[in-house]
Formats: sequence, C-alpha cells, structure tokens
Amino acid sequence: MFLEVALARLIKIGTLTVFYPDGSQGSYGSGQNPQLALKIRTARAKRRLFFNPGLALGEAYMDGDLEPVSGDLFEILDFLAMNSMDGGQHPMDKLMEKVRWFRRHLDQFNPADRSRRNVAHHYDLDARLYSLMLDEDQQYSCAYFTQGDETLEEAQMKKKRHIAAKLKLDRPELEVVDIGCGWGGMALYLAQEFGARVTGLTLSTEQLKGATRRAQEAGLSDLVRFELMDYRDWKKPVDRVVSVGMFEHVGVNHYKTFFDAVRSMLKEDGIALIHAIGRADGPGSTNPWIAKYIFPGGYSPALSEVLSVVEKSGLWTTDIEVLRLHYAKTLEHWRQRFAAHRSTLAKIYDERFCRMFEFYLIGSELAFRRMGHMNWQLQLTRKLAALPLSRDYMFDAERGPSLKMPSLGKLPAFEPARQREVVQP
Repeated sequence: MFLEVALARLIKIGTLTVFYPDGSQGSYGSGQNPQLALKIRTARAKRRLFFNPGLALGEAYMDGDLEPVSGDLFEILDFLAMNSMDGGQHPMDKLMEKVRWFRRHLDQFNPADRSRRNVAHHYDLDARLYSLMLDEDQQYSCAYFTQGDETLEEAQMKKKRHIAAKLKLDRPELEVVDIGCGWGGMALYLAQEFGARVTGLTLSTEQLKGATRRAQEAGLSDLVRFELMDYRDWKKPVDRVVSVGMFEHVGVNHYKTFFDAVRSMLKEDGIALIHAIGRADGPGSTNPWIAKYIFPGGYSPALSEVLSVVEKSGLWTTDIEVLRLHYAKTLEHWRQRFAAHRSTLAKIYDERFCRMFEFYLIGSELAFRRMGHMNWQLQLTRKLAALPLSRDYMFDAERGPSLKMPSLGKLPAFEPARQREVVQP
C-alpha cells in the first residue's frame, strides 16, 4: 500500500502501470503518453522501493526483482527521472536526501588509504571491460563535441586538444603533473604533441601498468612517467597541472587540501586546469546506489562549493567553462558500446554485473540530460599576469598547429595486458 501511495504522488507526467508480486496491478499518472509498464517480482523489493528508492531501484534491477514490461530500461529510467524532476515527488526522497546530507562528510572522508581502496573498487576492474566500452585511447571522462555528430574517438581527441589549449603549452619541455592520469592518454598526448615532460599520478595499479606500457610502446618514456602516488605526496613545483575526472573523488572534506596542493605544485608563473563533473542546482549528496556500487567516496560538487575554497587558496580563477550535454553524449556512446559487447562481458563477469553497469551508464546519462549535472573546467594560476589579457590564445592554440615532435607517429591504442579474474564490486 505504501509504494502505491508513493507512485501516485510521484507520477504526474505520462502513465506508469506496475504489476505487483501478489498478482495485482496499478496505473499511475495522467493516463496520457508516454505509457510504460514494469513488474516488481518480490515483496521485499516492493517494500524497499518505498523506504529507500534511491538505493533499491538499482538493486532491484540488478537482482532481477524489477523488470521493464513495456519500454526498455532506458525508457523506464528516463520516465522516472522526468517525473522526479518535473512531476511529483516520492514522499521518502526528501527524508533520505536529508539523511545523506548529514552523512556526506563521513561518506566522503577520503584519506590516502581509503582513496586507494575507492579507486581500486572501480578502476581496477578487468581491463577488457574498459577496452570494449571506451575509445581506443581509454579516455574515461567527458568528451568534447564541437559539432555534436563526432565519433567518440574524434570527440575525445578534441577534448584533449581543448584542455591543452587552456594549459598554454607554448614551448617544449614544460613540466606537467597529471593528477589522476587514468590509462595515460592525456599525458602521452601532451608529450607527443607539445613536447611536454609529464608525470602522471594514479592510485590504480591496473592503470599504472597500462599507462607505463603505452609510454614504452610509443617511445615516450623519456618524456612521460607514471607514479602510483596520491596527489598530496607530490612536492616538486612544475609549470603545469592538469586533472581530468579526478576531482569527483577528492571528497568535500579535502577540497582545501586539494587546492592547496595544486598551488604548491605550481611554479610562480604556472597554470592549472581542473576538469570535473558538477551539479547546477547547488550542493547536494551522492545517489546511494552510485556510492555503494560504482564510486564509493565520490561526489560531484556545485561550483559554489568549489569556488569558495579556491578563493581562499591564493589561486586566481582565470577561466571557467561549463560543458552541458557533452557528457550525456559521451555516456550514450559508452552505453551503446557496452550493449554491443554485452554477451562477451557477461562471460567475463555475470548477468548481475552487466545489469549493474547498464543501470550505471543509463542513470549517469540521464543525470546529464534531465537532472542538472554538467562538467566544469577551471583554469587557475598563482600569478595575476601569468596569462594573456584575452582568451584569444586558447582559440588560436586549439585551431592552430601543435608543437608535435616530427619523429613520433600515432599513439598506441590501449590493449588489455592480460586476462584475469577479478573480485566484483
């Protein structure tokens, strides 16, 4: 009875028919299109969908306790997101959001040891998963679509060039630190195209192995190296700092530490570029399902939470850009590639894992399409006059020739080093 009341309050746009485990059914909403249907198979799932819908919805799908009947999973989740944002409200949503708000400093307490465990939970998964889902450079962050119809590979290359333009790599052998370097694509690109000397920092042993191997295969080991190191442990000042898709893992308790570290990393005339996921509707909390299964300790902050800390760090905010639908498009590509290789991935893991990852990719895409998520890029300096007076240098660098080293060819695509069994999240 409780869930029926909750759905009646939530569904105001379109129509949702629900088939319950006792054989009954209910119809909720306006009676108009879109019209969708789903089945709840167990009484436990029905009960949990009332008390903690943010966690229970994903778990019920993973366990096979919730199944689309009319419409696929994307359409069902899109329908629920649309109603959550513009329709009614599940009566437990506000209460659970308050609980998560009060817990968020505890949930996002990420000292170095805990950060390593959190990173391993997601980024040390079987490398075959990422090689099948991502572009050939293994860019696991928002791509940049200048036209909207680019391939994933084209958009990820444009992302790297867009960021490089903001770093103002105007001479060879500038020293760069890449905080959260992933599988090394950004570091290798900056070295190959601009002759930068890059050190990539990661907490993932699998990413470290893959990135190091790629540097060797590309003949870039003299310019690029990778370290298993927390950003808090870096001591040497450098010319540039870049961080793409890592700040979401810092945790609200550590923002001051992060920006103090960025300031100490930079030489007096240095430049930093931080690229991260954000939210447009002010401070909030992480969805409990995402926090449990995908990114423990993670949080996508509002710019108001970030800028208030930057202002006290001694850094200048010299440029801010908000990328709105770029990540939605990126996730759509990942979702399609995952679906195309689903049978292979089910053999590597199992059906429950595939359902988990499907739910993650769809939910994340909808967060950017309907629920106020976006990406932001902050350019930071220590020195007021470290950059030209106008932004023209960015456009000139992005559209013009790079400082590409003539002896280097195409970077090697990422290939999994080995097949292995892993512990599932």
